[in-house]
Amino acid sequence: MQSRRLTAFALLVLANLLWSGNWVIGRAVRDVFDPLALNFWRWLGAALVMALFGAREAWAHAGVIRRHAGLFLLLALTGVVGFQSLVYLGLRSTTAINAVLINAAGPLFMLICSWLLERDKPSRRQIAGMLISFLGVLIVVSRGQAQTLLQLQFHRGDAWILVAMPMWGLYSVLLKRTPAELRGVAFAFTVAAIGVAMLLPLYVIDVWGESFHRPTAAEAGAVVYIAVAASVLAFLAWNRGVTVVGANAAGFTLPLLPAFGTVLAILFLGEAFQGFHAAGFLTIVAGVVLATDRAR
Repeated sequence: MQSRRLTAFALLVLANLLWSGNWVIGRAVRDVFDPLALNFWRWLGAALVMALFGAREAWAHAGVIRRHAGLFLLLALTGVVGFQSLVYLGLRSTTAINAVLINAAGPLFMLICSWLLERDKPSRRQIAGMLISFLGVLIVVSRGQAQTLLQLQFHRGDAWILVAMPMWGLYSVLLKRTPAELRGVAFAFTVAAIGVAMLLPLYVIDVWGESFHRPTAAEAGAVVYIAVAASVLAFLAWNRGVTVVGANAAGFTLPLLPAFGTVLAILFLGEAFQGFHAAGFLTIVAGVVLATDRAR
């Protein structure tokens, strides 16, 4: 049982690592792709990849999908259509620092959704861990200087990302209600396919009358990354981890995302590693360990 739990948390950590690249790329290509267009191509690519491994099983369980049609529609609406479209929309008009701060509040929205839907109350250990992790995020984004936080300016994009966060909390909590007959790739493919069907008319309306932009190799590579790594692999890892440990515990790993984003910036963008990076990262990890370690 303990090894299964550790494996689940390893998958949740992997999902946050892969998603950290998605936030960086989403900010980088904000002037190239409209939010709906980027989200549509992301999930179309992800659905095509997952179809190779999960379409046959999903078709074999078509009856199960029909019986739980409302649940699958809600999962696709929150996890595929709503959450990421709003995040990409927000990244067009806010700063990376603001986006990271709002994302670090993810565990709070997860707690609220868990309490509203499942009456799952957080423990003191979980609340303390959440606050410690958020402190670590503040250390990173402020570069260890409180004055930086006082100079933050709020943008219209912050509101979009703030609206997106409870959608992710709702998606994660609803994973507990998925039918046992459909798991893994087949389940993720089903949600992705429904999400693409929802996104298609919105995408057509969004690009109607506009000239087609042929992406460069780098832009196409960015879409491939968020389709395969940040969608297929990350969602499979997250879905499995949440199924094992629950949405409450899984939510406390979300502060790892900005920590990983900082590490990626150091490795691939040549940013210098400084003392506040180490202090913030260790504080975040300490909070995550405290919140997710099962109390005796």
